[in-house]
Amino acid sequence: MTCQRENKIRCNEKLHIYTEYSINDIAHITYIGLTKETLKGMIINMKISELLNQEKATLSFEVFPPKKDTDFENVERAASDIAALHPSYMSVTYGAGGSTKGHTIKLANEIQEKYGVPTIAHLTCVCANKDSIRTALSEMKNAGIENILALRGDIPKNYDGQVFTDFAHASELVKLIKESGDFCVGGACYPEVHPDSANKQDDIANLKKKVEAGCEYLTTQMFFDNNIFFNFMYRIREAGITVPVIPGIMPITKRVQVKNAVKLSGCNVPERFKNIVDRFGDTEAAMKQAGIAYATDQIIDLLANGVKHIHVYSMNKPEVAAGIQVNLSDILLA
Repeated sequence: MTCQRENKIRCNEKLHIYTEYSINDIAHITYIGLTKETLKGMIINMKISELLNQEKATLSFEVFPPKKDTDFENVERAASDIAALHPSYMSVTYGAGGSTKGHTIKLANEIQEKYGVPTIAHLTCVCANKDSIRTALSEMKNAGIENILALRGDIPKNYDGQVFTDFAHASELVKLIKESGDFCVGGACYPEVHPDSANKQDDIANLKKKVEAGCEYLTTQMFFDNNIFFNFMYRIREAGITVPVIPGIMPITKRVQVKNAVKLSGCNVPERFKNIVDRFGDTEAAMKQAGIAYATDQIIDLLANGVKHIHVYSMNKPEVAAGIQVNLSDILLA
């Protein structure tokens, strides 16, 4: 059975069930009249854009692949523990300059095949040409990956080659992906302005080009002040950008992460959060608990103000993902 239009209610019902029960729960699979393997195939082949059109709230997590083969087992274990939480989907990052491409594809495939959780594979175009991107897309398609987050990407450290060959902007990558197959393509956005943009107007104009090229949804970089996100949403809607926007939330569990977050994305750190880090930053357990609580508070505020989809930068930390999920267990169902 495939997810045809006449079976749309059944497919939607399937999504609701799977977020609450394991793929091995035969009773609930029988409830919607599908075999376990059919259900699993329908879930992992789900386009993220279809998930985002559901009325049900979604909660997703992000993992990053290892740089070294010897570290893959540890990352695989962390990813499996997060997948066991049955998030709506999981996102797998792509190393600078494509340095982890093989691991990205392998990890995304394993999450889908072993745990029945839909995945998004990141793909960057910095230091890449059209041929290498087409090769990566072919490998992703062969691995059963339907969803891609198209990014320009960070320039690798000590890289002495040509950084921008066939691509200067993520919008050009989006266009090529859409021409290369039936992928669901997402993109990134910066509520506090992309570091390379001249101003807010220029940033939104470039974001609109990305959407016009075929971007079906956007995920934000981290932010710690929800008012910045709400103001950003007002500006992009005024500019005619109507695709779903998923706020990306980073639970800060160590003091050093604050410095890294500011360096990478230029995000503002509210005084309230600075006080939390100053008070608890030297005690690992306390900072982790406080960071999860602050992120939870952000998410609850977003949900209370009409946001339906949340992405958590869980950073290969199952305990952080689990802490967030437990805090939201009834809220997500409300």
